[in-house]
Amino acid sequence: MGISRATYYRKSFREKEQIKNDLELKSFVEKIHIEFPGYGYRRIREHLLREGVVVNAKRIRRVMNIYSIFSSRTHRNKPRGFHSDLNLRHPNLIRGLKLTAPDQVWATDITYIKLGREEVYLSAVIDVYTRVVVGWAISKSLKHKFCLDSMRVAIARRKPKPGIIHHSDRGVQYVCESYMKFLEKHGFRASMSKVATPTDNAFIESFFKTLKHEEVFTRNYQSMSDVIRNLPKFIDEVYNKKRLHSSLGYKAPEEFESEVMKLKQTSRPVQKIWGRAV
Repeated sequence: MGISRATYYRKSFREKEQIKNDLELKSFVEKIHIEFPGYGYRRIREHLLREGVVVNAKRIRRVMNIYSIFSSRTHRNKPRGFHSDLNLRHPNLIRGLKLTAPDQVWATDITYIKLGREEVYLSAVIDVYTRVVVGWAISKSLKHKFCLDSMRVAIARRKPKPGIIHHSDRGVQYVCESYMKFLEKHGFRASMSKVATPTDNAFIESFFKTLKHEEVFTRNYQSMSDVIRNLPKFIDEVYNKKRLHSSLGYKAPEEFESEVMKLKQTSRPVQKIWGRAV
């Protein structure tokens, strides 16, 4: 082999130690991956750091590749829904807006969940500053009533002050007369994104992507009972309380919100501009 006996045994020992250490890391990664199948190596590293396990991100990526542990984010969604007439559109009030606290801007949208023989629709409301999903509702119909239900849940939970911005796309549900009267009654200012500009409603779109790739597709929802049994747990217990967000400094939304409220009592809160932090 062209090497000394000592070199051979030293190299063999190092390889055995590396395999042993990789298998130990693999067990940690698999445990996290079972609960959060959409995590990539960066979020897994942050999760491990929280548990006191210090490991290089490149090593995690290498181990995940060796043992074929991949993120569940592989599906692509097709656009659904209908947009309102241009004359019914409201201006975009959030572009360049500086956010300093929760309950200043709520974003909302609708997505569909494909089941075995049918599909259901989810309306969700997210606080833009903290990424907390403050309200949601499901329905088999695209009528605006279930969008109002998600808003009622959000209002009951948060009790926002008048002047809060309600941001959405130009879906017909959000410009119908009863919906606009509801917003006016509760002191909301209506804001809408431009046509074919999903980045204007990026936070709620990001939540829907996470929901589908880390929950719906992973569990292979087939019936309404799957939705009723699993969806509330994912939104309220996993997404809001446990799932780490890179834009929040790898904190869960409710954890970030709690820290913000404590910081607000002692000093000036961190400002955010739509789409980036300052």
